[in-house]
Amino acid sequence: MDEKKISKAVINRLPRYYRYLGDLLEKDVVRISSKELSEMMSVTASQIRQDLNNFGGFGQQGYGYNVDYLYAEIGKILGLDKQHNIIIIGAGNLGQALANYADFERRGFTLKSLFDIDPKLIGNEIRGIKIRPIDELESYMKENYVDIAAITVPRFNASEIANNLAKWGIKAMWNFAPTDLNLPKDIVVENVHLAESLLRLSFRLSSNKSN
Repeated sequence: MDEKKISKAVINRLPRYYRYLGDLLEKDVVRISSKELSEMMSVTASQIRQDLNNFGGFGQQGYGYNVDYLYAEIGKILGLDKQHNIIIIGAGNLGQALANYADFERRGFTLKSLFDIDPKLIGNEIRGIKIRPIDELESYMKENYVDIAAITVPRFNASEIANNLAKWGIKAMWNFAPTDLNLPKDIVVENVHLAESLLRLSFRLSSNKSN
């Protein structure tokens, strides 16, 4: 699969398909048609078929989709058939909230360590994982394999930390800092700007009130 040929909109919908299929599995649903799935997700049946055809289709005419099989295949497309080691840089409120979200492990994301500069936090444990001083980050990266770094530090520290992580071999960053990271093209970055999301919500709320 060449990701460059798959639109960003399709990629953005894949986790949502995965979530809905997981819900269906919990309800012991064996198969579902694109029409039934479209009604659940408020996405047209045609769009669902087009999206899945990018990866081979997976459906059978007159039968629909086998829920368990489609769930597993989308999981593979999303890379969930492999374990991904994660570290968190910044063990404040947001970093701790991420570390406490145990559902990540169920999907193959394993938290390995947290780092911070605050002496009051260093040495504390979250679900048995010790918070380390940021000064140990470079040596930790050289001694351990890490797939993803979650960055939950203030904006003025984020760029330096991200550049160092790239230099030390990290290929994927989950950026919660309210700034854009200028990194080499081979570094995958997923930005989660909470304030921007809230501002978009505010805009939509204001627009609804004015109509």
